[in-house]
Amino acid sequence: QVQVAESGGGLVQTGGSLRLSCVASGRTGGTFAMGWFRQTPGKAREFVAHISWSGDKTYYADFVKGRFTISREGAKNTVYLQMNSLKTGGTAVYYCASSVWGHVANWHDEKGYDYWGQGTQVTVSS
Repeated sequence: QVQVAESGGGLVQTGGSLRLSCVASGRTGGTFAMGWFRQTPGKAREFVAHISWSGDKTYYADFVKGRFTISREGAKNTVYLQMNSLKTGGTAVYYCASSVWGHVANWHDEKGYDYWGQGTQVTVSS
């Protein structure tokens, strides 16, 4: 059984930084594409960032480009989301997701992922 676990959320002031971590465990035989999404109350979950199995391909939502960086730790199913210059609109529950594939065509869509974590709360205060 695959388990995805996020960590690193918390309270930060506007303009500050946070680094989220995610580990997908319980799998053998390679590394897989992974992504970050976020959700606020009453709204649908939205795409934030994606990274391919090797880390050679990364994609970002327009609203985080230049501020957030997704990366992964070597040949592991461990990914990070470095969030800089946070804005109050960044307050949300951030979810990590893992695909069963190394590359995902619909990386911006929840349907492109197979396993999800429980989420970690990020609160940006003004």
